[in-house]
This record gives sequence, C-alpha cells and structure tokens, in this order.
Amino acid sequence: MKFRLTTIMLLSLLLTVSIVSCKHDVPEPLVTEEPTDPTDPTDPTGPGTNNCDPNVVYFQRDVLPILVSNCAISGCHDATTKQEGVQLTDYTSIMRTADIKPGDPEDSELYEMITEDDEDERMPLAPRAPLSSEQIALIRKWITQGAKDLTCSDNTACNTDNVTFSGTIKPIFAKYCTGCHSGATPTGGINLTLYADASGVAKSGRLVGAITHASGYVPMPQGGAKLPACEIAKIQAWVTAGSPNN
Repeated sequence: MKFRLTTIMLLSLLLTVSIVSCKHDVPEPLVTEEPTDPTDPTDPTGPGTNNCDPNVVYFQRDVLPILVSNCAISGCHDATTKQEGVQLTDYTSIMRTADIKPGDPEDSELYEMITEDDEDERMPLAPRAPLSSEQIALIRKWITQGAKDLTCSDNTACNTDNVTFSGTIKPIFAKYCTGCHSGATPTGGINLTLYADASGVAKSGRLVGAITHASGYVPMPQGGAKLPACEIAKIQAWVTAGSPNN
C-alpha cells in the first residue's frame, strides 16, 4: 500500500512537471514605429534634412527668397521699417507678425494680401509688380502643408556647364533679386530683368561682389541670406565667360 501511494505521488509530480514544461512563453506585442512625417525637419530620415522632395515646398529654399526679394525691402517689411508691424525677413518674424494659419491659406493674412484684387491693398504695393502666379502657388502650397520651417540638401553635383543668361541666370535673378531690381523704379537703378543692366553690373565686378558678400560691397539679397553656393557658382561661371547674352 505504501509502495502504491509513493508511485502515485511520483506519477503526479511527473505529470505536473510535464504540464509546466509544455507551457509556451507568450510573445511580447510587436512594437511598431510611428510613421515619419516627410515634412518634419526634426526627422533625420525625412527630406527636411536630406534630398529635396519635389512634392514638398521648403521654406528656406522656395518661400523666403520670394518674401525677401519682394517684401522685406527698405521702407516696407524689412527688420527696420516693419510696416504695420509686419516683418518678413526670417521664419520666426514671419510666423509672429504675418498672421499665418498653418494649413489654411484662405484665412492667412499673408496669402490674402498677396492675392488682393485692389491694387491699393495688394502686396507688394504698386508700382511694384504683383507676385507671379507661380510664386503665389508656392506660398499657398507651403501654408497648406503646415507652413513649416523646412530646408533640404540636394546632393546632386552643381553643374556650371552651359550656363546661359536666359536659361540659367535670369531664373536665379527672378527668384532672388528682381523683386527689388525690376520695374520702372528699380533699386539702385539696376533692372536685372534687362540684359544690359545685368551685364553692366557683372562686368563691373559688383554682381559677384554683392552675392558673395565680399568686403566693400552691399550684400545681396539685401536683408537676406547669401544665395546657395550652386547659384553663386553659376553666376560666377557666367561672369567669367564674359556675361554673354545667350
């Protein structure tokens, strides 16, 4: 009887051990990463810090040059004048003073002013030309995308071969310079939409001196950051070639 009881106890112990050993570990829940925001400048994998995304409007590359060239000029919305309290020289000042509603261009004062039908109210004020439809579309898209302070680095090599005035230099001027240097009363009497004026400042050395912020020259764009290195290299190549009208 004692033997049978010991045998039963032993079998019971073996059965318990067997049950415990057959239990499976419960796997931990799979942790998935949050989706990255392709327009987040703090995301090291996003285009804000890498190659430029053609679907994203970058403030530093696309929007700021338009505002600096056309609006942040002396007597208007520069850091000194701040007409009506609006300063359009940098991201922080623009967001603080231009009443921009991220995601809602129609309710953003900046967008309302550049699309105003009344010439007496529209910015830039007459006799300066209004922004082009392409420039307005860029600003609208930037606000729609959240009005973020984005920049990007295009890692493609800078090609300074076959630089032409019409195809290379004029578009650079249009983006960074002609807000001031165009029209009936261009700043400094220099109209960079005209080849004669552009060639004149190029051959005098003033063009390269200004865009490279060299000592003894007024840095251009006035009140803005220096042009991207590739844009400067293209202008220098054109000047070195004799600033041809090509």
